[in-house]
Amino acid sequence: MRHISRTQMTELLSHPIFRQIGQVADGMGMECYVVGGFVRDLFLERPSKDIDCVVVGSGIAVAQTLGKTLGRGAHVSVFRNFGTAQVKWRNIEVEFVGARRESYQRDSRKPIVEDGTLEDDLDRRDFTINALAVCLNEQRFGELVDRFQGLLDMEDRIIATPLDPDITFSDDPLRMMRCVRFATQLRFQIEEETAEALERNADRIKIISQERIIDELNKIIASPQPSIGFVELSRCGLLPLIFPELSKLEGVETRNGRAHKDNFFHTLEVLDNVARKTDNLWLRWAALLHDIGKPRSKRWEPVAGWTFHNHNYIGSRMTPDIFRRMKLPLDERMKYVQKLVDLHMRPIAIADAEVTDSAVRRLLFEAGEDIDDLMTLCEADITSKNQQKKQHFLDNFRLVREKLADLQARDNYRTWQNPITGEEIMQTFHLQPCKEIGILKQLVKDAIWESQIPNTYEAARDYMMEKAKEMGLTTENK
Repeated sequence: MRHISRTQMTELLSHPIFRQIGQVADGMGMECYVVGGFVRDLFLERPSKDIDCVVVGSGIAVAQTLGKTLGRGAHVSVFRNFGTAQVKWRNIEVEFVGARRESYQRDSRKPIVEDGTLEDDLDRRDFTINALAVCLNEQRFGELVDRFQGLLDMEDRIIATPLDPDITFSDDPLRMMRCVRFATQLRFQIEEETAEALERNADRIKIISQERIIDELNKIIASPQPSIGFVELSRCGLLPLIFPELSKLEGVETRNGRAHKDNFFHTLEVLDNVARKTDNLWLRWAALLHDIGKPRSKRWEPVAGWTFHNHNYIGSRMTPDIFRRMKLPLDERMKYVQKLVDLHMRPIAIADAEVTDSAVRRLLFEAGEDIDDLMTLCEADITSKNQQKKQHFLDNFRLVREKLADLQARDNYRTWQNPITGEEIMQTFHLQPCKEIGILKQLVKDAIWESQIPNTYEAARDYMMEKAKEMGLTTENK
């Protein structure tokens, strides 16, 4: 990789669109280069849909001429406020921009932009691996421009900035999140000086909008091994600023020789376990938040030691506020995460005791369509280093899954609804809203779940009448 010929580069740029772009640029007397992430991913053999081209001149003019040259099927979009244009043709999208130089003011990440050279444009790139350019003009087609030894850094699996990292991160603090994100996605190491600059400039993240931060954070969470990113965010001091609740999980407290586990690293292990099973971003969020209530619930009890009673309930109550502050969606996706956080202790409690039909039936009703995801989360939550204990729980979880499958086949409890409604109770016994209505509904529900009565309306109605009589309720008008 350290030395790549123009012939090899030409083979990598085999799609005819690149020759067509070069011909258009030649005809207009402008230099044109494909740059950035697309070039990086060519060398890393990663799929990439984003093709970015830098024109030493007007990127908009080249895009418009290319659109006319490609003819029918080509669509050109111009964004004059940003000085960019996009060409869509068949299954290809190419972004064009003029080469530019940038300067920043300390209180903003929005640069002052001026026309510049290719060198100016590459200087402003965030990392050396993203500062690669390949010429598309005919005479130099396939010639690689690598001002900052980005190929060497790719070979050494290093994330480094082209220029002084303090300036790079202070100018645009979002680059700190991108640095951690690339290290996570590519499993690269952050170069030492770059890592030290992350620590020095962490506080600058406060000028970045929450929407931009969460976009990068979600990309970290969606990575194959997301724990890499969270360890880096913690190490450099960004985590307490962008996700204080998660940062508070870190650390171990010892009293009378008894210590609890580090819940931060436990959470990251659970997150990685889930990531090995599914790409579901919101299930990964549930893994990240499943123990988020532990700092608020932590208590020392002389006999039991450290306890975290009701941390699942506390965590579920914290979830909407976290989603709201982080500008995450407050719709069904948040409710899904909240439910899994709330229920994540239930299968463990079942698996730790005798796996009864009634306990599994209750779990199935409360989890509903998300039961499989809940079980995936709970299995991921078994991180004990005691292999015998770990295997015991996993074996019991297998029994829980078997009972779940059996009950779903027999009872259809996944979409179960109580046959007796509150409205029916009110009409039958001429009641206004009161606690007796909830008590009766719960008694019927418990009786069905405990298999005391069949799961039918008639049986539920008869049971309701029997229990109402014991409670002194009557059907007579008052």
